[in-house]
Amino acid sequence: MPTDASDALGSTSKDYRTTSGIPVKSVYSPDDIRDFEPLRDLGNPGEPPYTRGVHRDMYRGRLWTIRQLAGFGTPEETNGRFRLLLDQGATGINCVFDFVTNRGFSSDHPLAEGDVGQGGVAIDCLGDIVRLFDGIPIDDVSVSLVLSNPVGAGSIFATYLAMAQQRGIPWEKLRGTLQNDFLMETVVLTAPNILEPSFSFRLSVDVVEFCTQHLPQWNPISFAGYNYREAGADAVQEAALVIAHALAVADEMVRRGHPIDSFASRLSSFFTADNDLFEEVAKYRAARRVYYRLFQERFSPKDPRSSRLRFHVQTSGSALTAQQPLNNITRASYHALAAVLGGAQSLHVSAYDEALCLPSEAAALTALRTQQVLVHETGVTRTADPLAGSYYVEHLTDEMERRILAYLEEIDALGGLVRAVESGWVHRELMGTSYDREIAITSGEKKVVGVNCFTDDVPLQIELFQFPSALEQQRATLEELRLRRDQDAVDRALGRLREAVEGDENTMPHLIAAVQAGASIGECCDIFRALHGGWHQPLL
Repeated sequence: MPTDASDALGSTSKDYRTTSGIPVKSVYSPDDIRDFEPLRDLGNPGEPPYTRGVHRDMYRGRLWTIRQLAGFGTPEETNGRFRLLLDQGATGINCVFDFVTNRGFSSDHPLAEGDVGQGGVAIDCLGDIVRLFDGIPIDDVSVSLVLSNPVGAGSIFATYLAMAQQRGIPWEKLRGTLQNDFLMETVVLTAPNILEPSFSFRLSVDVVEFCTQHLPQWNPISFAGYNYREAGADAVQEAALVIAHALAVADEMVRRGHPIDSFASRLSSFFTADNDLFEEVAKYRAARRVYYRLFQERFSPKDPRSSRLRFHVQTSGSALTAQQPLNNITRASYHALAAVLGGAQSLHVSAYDEALCLPSEAAALTALRTQQVLVHETGVTRTADPLAGSYYVEHLTDEMERRILAYLEEIDALGGLVRAVESGWVHRELMGTSYDREIAITSGEKKVVGVNCFTDDVPLQIELFQFPSALEQQRATLEELRLRRDQDAVDRALGRLREAVEGDENTMPHLIAAVQAGASIGECCDIFRALHGGWHQPLL
């Protein structure tokens, strides 16, 4: 028999708070938003301060991109999943890469064996990226490359650009996003051989600078709030770290001599959508407002697009449970609803089996259908910012804004985000919040259906997705690459990349030249590690 929770509202405490600790009253009234000024704090959708969204008609005029995550095994296997999702109604590609690729190692590296093709597709060279996107119209479909770590992001992006050149597609026609987040390198996806934070940040900004000059429709960075949240952040920390990162990149680009309006409109962000529906909606609304006000205050852009916060949302992976996995369909649906009510530009719905395995075809299609039900059956696309004016939502938005600003002041006091990472402050903040959350679940204070309440002994009734190892194919690919390439040309190209790293040249042109000459991803990234690797997180 199921076990009942001790409180119908899902908490043993009568001190009701949001997940981020914001107190929640039993009812809200105009008294709770007495300082609220609609023109100043809301405006209209598509107008400053963008609280209500970045487009005038929102989804009436421009639907969010349905961008389901895909990536596993070999390039050919992931290509098949891309085609399936596009055939079934996805409107963008969202490619995830395995840990080995993200960290910039070759698949035949001794440390790589257990991870090749697991949790994402394995990519080692230009030929792999050609096979990955075979038959995919990259000049027509927006492509998100979920390459988190700058150590590998620039190298893989170089193969993507070289592949476009091979196909005769001008870079100006490419639309998409590269994640390229130095916090992923130094705080989240870290082992082995971490780059120094300042150098990882430099590599990230190199991509931003290169795209500013050559790829006008490409988003060169996506500040990965989703991953900060998966690593332990709460909603306030997530939004504040995203904005702090955006400000740091803008500062560095301006320092390099690029006017704010030349690049800021292509900066993008990546948020989670978690269980606390109204807090999540308030987070998106408040983040847009804070982003607008700080970019206006610090950079005085003339182009209104330079201070608009645009973002992709992925429904929470850490909120999904291995117990009673079909419950995850319900969780992800509510998460997706929060993202849409909060005005996301792009959305991935996590599959119900993700706590157990890589998504099966059935689970991936169910997640895709969740988005399509939202679009066609719920009416959420009919009007912009439908929760505007709710006393509760406006109060939460104001309180979220206040807390985000206070957190940003702490980061500024530490000398900015790079210094905050170097000191270990960001690591300690995320670990502390993560620990508190786990204690709340273990103690039963935070209810998780099927885990610490309403549990049962029903056997698992879903089929786990399995696929052949990609290791042998990737090893064979690398062996063939080394046999047929002009090694002298590879050595010269890698030598020029090393000189660029040792100096202050942008690394992207040299990465493109190296992969075109036949260098592997691992060989390019080994140069970064040789010169700027070996950083240890200051966790004490």
